[in-house]
Amino acid sequence: QVQLMESGGGSGQPGGSLTLACTASGTTYNMGWFRQASGKEREGVADIGPYGVPHYSGRVAGRFTISRDNDNNTLYLQMNGLKLEDTATYYCAARARDRWFGSRLNPDAYDSWGRGTQVTVSS
Repeated sequence: QVQLMESGGGSGQPGGSLTLACTASGTTYNMGWFRQASGKEREGVADIGPYGVPHYSGRVAGRFTISRDNDNNTLYLQMNGLKLEDTATYYCAARARDRWFGSRLNPDAYDSWGRGTQVTVSS
């Protein structure tokens, strides 16, 4: 397990952009972004493997870009083309290699979580 901390949340307009960052206290294997809107269950947004291979939820594919800087133990989420439904608390998460449950963006596989950062998209 590692300690994670998100930053970069805030307010945006439809069609606008925001960039989230997550710093980890140590090295990680897989890292991901999840989000939870008010009254809804937590859902996967994107994840990225140790060598930078990404995977995206269909809700954000083509609009969001996940990346990582292993030298600085930092994860990023570049959010473009924001939509109202992107409003949520965004969580950074990490998992070890042996926590593979058969699919990507499975929140049960992640055992390190940040406290979250709020993203609000409104017109």
